[in-house]
Amino acid sequence: MTKQVGIIMGSQSDLPVMAEAAKFLEEIGIAFELTVVSAHRTPERLVEYARSARSRGIQVIIAGAGGAAHLPGMVASMTSLPVIGVPVKSSNSIDGWDSILSILQMPGGIPVATVALNGAKNAGILAASILGAHDQELGARLDAYKATLAETVLKSAEEIETKGWKAALRK
Repeated sequence: MTKQVGIIMGSQSDLPVMAEAAKFLEEIGIAFELTVVSAHRTPERLVEYARSARSRGIQVIIAGAGGAAHLPGMVASMTSLPVIGVPVKSSNSIDGWDSILSILQMPGGIPVATVALNGAKNAGILAASILGAHDQELGARLDAYKATLAETVLKSAEEIETKGWKAALRK
């Protein structure tokens, strides 16, 4: 099966965060690859990854990085594929704001879709939505997923309304 999404991260220490995108893509049935590509320590690997992604069948790239977080923007500068940036709160991060702003504040012409700090699951959902825009079957799976979110909220509301908010807090 051709891998449709590339998940890359600047360091293996980002894996606990980025695994959430992989889990969602696996759950929804989208083939992906996952690897480490450091913008600063392996720049040649970054160039090769970004420039070869389309020819390898990748349609969306999810790039997670902490600290200065150059990976998503650098990849976006080398491919016309959609790139979704995941700012990661890493050990060398200033409360994650450095990562958020490094990914969010891209210059004109080099867009990077940006999700919340450590928001890799949302990056996976966004990648699936991009692919699902032209894939009816995948779109239906995403609709079913979204329906489960609504069901969860309605169950919570019912529990609070019938048992009271204090009982719901003890749960």
